[in-house]
Amino acid sequence: MNKDTTFSAAHAGARYVEGFGFPISRRTDPVSIRPGTRVVVRYRVPSDAASNGATGAVTDAIGVLRSINPLQVEDVVIADEDVVVLKTLSAKPVRNSDIRALEAAKAAAFPGIDNQMIGGWLARAGDGITERSNSAVPIGPSAGLQEVPLAQLEEFYRSHDLPCQLMIPDRIGRPAEHLPGVRGPEILVMSKELGSPTESQTLAPSLADAQIELTVDDTPDADWLSMYKFRGQPLPKKALDLLCHRIDGQLGFARLMVDGQLAAITRATITDGWLGYSAVAVAPEFRRRGLGTLLCQHLLSWGADNGADRAYLDVIDSNTAGKALYHKLGFSEHHRSRSLRTR
Repeated sequence: MNKDTTFSAAHAGARYVEGFGFPISRRTDPVSIRPGTRVVVRYRVPSDAASNGATGAVTDAIGVLRSINPLQVEDVVIADEDVVVLKTLSAKPVRNSDIRALEAAKAAAFPGIDNQMIGGWLARAGDGITERSNSAVPIGPSAGLQEVPLAQLEEFYRSHDLPCQLMIPDRIGRPAEHLPGVRGPEILVMSKELGSPTESQTLAPSLADAQIELTVDDTPDADWLSMYKFRGQPLPKKALDLLCHRIDGQLGFARLMVDGQLAAITRATITDGWLGYSAVAVAPEFRRRGLGTLLCQHLLSWGADNGADRAYLDVIDSNTAGKALYHKLGFSEHHRSRSLRTR
């Protein structure tokens, strides 16, 4: 049935997605819409129920999604045809200071070879390839309140023979949003409290009798390094070497072995109480068997055992499969970020 979404929906960025009888926000990943998630639903109310009797009045229901069909938020049941837009929220309200703290933990996990604080921006120079070790991020409280010190940042990167690249997180990076340059893909920064529920994982029947073992080593070997990729592409030796540099925190190279064969890997860090994953990779012959999820579940336990109380990871917004995996693990969107190359 064709539904009229002209009323407020266009302004809310609403869209219809197959499988849902109501419009959802363009900033909401459909796989994140599941019972237990915090959401806000803007919906129409009858004129006789509006406080001022206005025709076409709307109101918001904010809280935990109890059901999708029928749509229920906390104790409020909403008819699909009354929904203007549904948007998922983080597991708890996210303040600017929360974004800053998480970005600081991420930066500590990928400090680069040289780094310098410039006007509230931490500039990092490393292998010249990955954004994490070769970009400036606004982790100082003053960065969101003043102009970007672009000339100084560009000089820092010029001295390292690197392009000037900024990471622009939601809200705290607002002063950089208007700058010209080449923008990278939108990145979801997802997080979860360690100890919060995850969906149970069922392995493929072919692995029912397999011997599966997780190890986390201080340094990677050649087999581990051969599987590590950046956005699907292998890294040169210089970039791989940088992965092993000591950090101000705990660094681990995790592997999942199946009957003695290397099946999956990830780099794990613990900085400022945050467990971070990067580039979960599964060997081609072991894919679609639940091993990526199993590896991540084991790492959550490892992080808790080693002093972490929260976990985070980055995933490109277009990576639907990755986002679905992380939602199953109990991760939800914390904030978003994107890169900007200014020269």
